[in-house]
Amino acid sequence: MSAIVTLKKGEGRALKAGGLWIFDNEIDTVTGSFQNGEIVIVHDFDGYPMGRGFLNVHSKIRIRMMTRRTDQEIDEAFLRMRVQRAWDYRKATVDTASCRVIFGEADFLPGLVVDKYEDVLVVQCLALGMEQFKITIAALLKEVLAADGIRIRGVYERSDANERKKEGLPKVKGFIGGEFDTSVEITENGVHYLVDVANGQKTGFFLDQKYNRLAMQRICKGRRVLDCFTHMGTFALNAGLAGAADVTGLDVSQFAIDQAEENARRNGLSERVHFRCADVFDELPKLAAAGERYDVVILDPPAFTKSREATKNAIRGYREINREGLLLVADGGFFATCSCSHFMTQELFAKTIREAARAAHRRLRQVEFRTQSPDHPILWAAGESYYLKFYIFEVCNER
Repeated sequence: MSAIVTLKKGEGRALKAGGLWIFDNEIDTVTGSFQNGEIVIVHDFDGYPMGRGFLNVHSKIRIRMMTRRTDQEIDEAFLRMRVQRAWDYRKATVDTASCRVIFGEADFLPGLVVDKYEDVLVVQCLALGMEQFKITIAALLKEVLAADGIRIRGVYERSDANERKKEGLPKVKGFIGGEFDTSVEITENGVHYLVDVANGQKTGFFLDQKYNRLAMQRICKGRRVLDCFTHMGTFALNAGLAGAADVTGLDVSQFAIDQAEENARRNGLSERVHFRCADVFDELPKLAAAGERYDVVILDPPAFTKSREATKNAIRGYREINREGLLLVADGGFFATCSCSHFMTQELFAKTIREAARAAHRRLRQVEFRTQSPDHPILWAAGESYYLKFYIFEVCNER
C-alpha cells in the first residue's frame, strides 16, 4: 500500500490549477512507510484524492505528480502511453529530425528530458523518482520511433547537471546500452552541425532556438551581422546561410569557437562567417569605442540567474549587455535579444530592455516576440516550463 500524503488546508494551488509540483511547506502529514523516490498517493486536506506522484524528502519540490488518478498504476503501459503522446505531439508540431521528444513536466514525465539528434537519443534525469523509470522510457521511446521507421543507433545519458544535487543524486554520464560514436551530424533549418552529445553543453545542442534562428534568416540577408555568445555558431551560421554579407561570432569558450569554425567549414561558409574567442562583456565596449556598427546584432547569453534570489543581479547583467549591444546597431538595423531564465519573466525582461534602450538613446520598434520551439511546450499551469523569451527589434537612433 502506498503512503498517503495529505496537504495543508489552502495549499496545493498550483497542483489544482494543473501543475505537477508540491513543495515541502505545502504538506501536512505523511501516513505509512516509504522510501525516497517511491510513488505515493496525494490527498487534499479533507481527504479528496489528488493523484499519485513520487516523493523525495531531500528536495524542496517534495512531490512531482505522475497522474491525477489515485488508482492509476505507474507501470510500463502507463509509461508507453506518455511516451507515445509525447512523440505524437512532436510529429504534429515540429521538424522531428532533431528535436526534444520529452520535456519533463510539460510532457507529464517530471524531471526527465530526452533529446533526439537524428538517430541518437540523449537522456537527462533530474529527479530521484524518475531514476527508476528512465531506462524503461528510453527503451519504449526506441520502440515508438521504430514503429515510424526510425532506427535509434544509441542512447547516451547526460545526467551531469548541478540540479541533481538538490535531489540528493550524484552526477551521471555515459552510455545506456552499447557504445557508439557520440559525434552526430544534424541538419536544422538547412544548416549542418556536428553535435558532440558526450561533451557539448546540456545534452549537446540548444534545440529550443530552432525557429528563432530561422526567423533571423530573412532579416540577415545582405547585412553585416554580430552574433554574441555564439556557442556552436548557430545564429551566425543561419545568417550566413541566408546570405549575410559578413558575420562575426563571439564566444568566451575556445572549445565552442573550434566547434563553430568546424561547422562553418561543414556548410561552406568560412569566407563570410568568422569566429573569435572573446569575453562578450569586454568585447562589446571595445567594438563601440572603435566605431564599429552592425546591421544586425544578436544576443543569446546564458541564463544570468537560476534562482529567484539572484534575479536582481541578473537584471543588471541583462540591462548592461543589452545597452552595449544596442550601441553597436546601425540606424535602421535590427537587434535580437533573449533570456533563457525562467525567473526572468517576460514582463521583467521587457522592462529591462526598455531601460537599456533608454540608456543607449535608441528607439525600438518591435518586429516580433517569440518563445521556445514547440518541442519544448509551455504547460501553463507549470510556470517553470516557460523560460525562453526572444525579441526582434528594428533600432532607430533618437534624433
